[in-house]
Formats: sequence, structure tokens, C-alpha cells
Amino acid sequence: MAIFTHITVGTNNLEAARKFYDSVLEPLGLKRIANMDHASIWGVDAPKFFVLKPADGKPATVGNGLTVGFKAPNRAAIDEFHRRGLAAGGMDAGAPGPRTFAPNAYAAYLRDLDGHKILASSTSGK
Repeated sequence: MAIFTHITVGTNNLEAARKFYDSVLEPLGLKRIANMDHASIWGVDAPKFFVLKPADGKPATVGNGLTVGFKAPNRAAIDEFHRRGLAAGGMDAGAPGPRTFAPNAYAAYLRDLDGHKILASSTSGK
């Protein structure tokens, strides 16, 4: 059972964020499913990940200690997530490779264009 309905991160440049997330989320099977003037939403059959301009009009800031983790189908998708993220202007926050947080864990970390830490991971062993 999923415990969250969705995750939201703020952005200071929605157009750039749309391009970045279109690129990095595609290998994970997520597509942009909605656009508004202030936000875009990615998901598969339901909205799951929102990127938006903060409602209070103040600049978006990064949560210290916050990581948004995306489930990947396999290691190749994680490698592609990381490669595309770097090509789209993201920063490396942990190259693709084995991790010790779970059996068969393989993951890659990026910082998006606003500095949010994101992760793609799999424990499938594939």
C-alpha cells in the first residue's frame, strides 16, 4: 500500500524544470500528465510528482535532509536517469552503483536545477 498521494517540490524556473524532469523521469516510466501556469505533474495513471512555483510567491528553497526517491525498473534505467540528469544541467550527488541500504540496492543521486536531491533506485537485482 502506498502511503503518499503525491510529492511536491518547488521551482524558480518552471520551463527549465519541465525539460529536466521530462528527461530524467522518462527512463523510469513517468510521463508529464498535466500542465498549468504555475505547475506540472508527472505520473503513470495518476498524479504522483508535482513541480510548481510556490503559492506564496516567495522563491523556492531546498529542504535540507530531503530526498525524493523514484522507483526504477532496473539498473539500466538508473544509469540513464543519471546520465540524462547530468546532460540536462543537474549535479551529481552520487554516481550510479550498489548501495547498502537494502539487499540488491542500486541507486543514483542527482541535484535538480533548483538544488533538490532526487534519487532513482531499484532492489530488483536486474
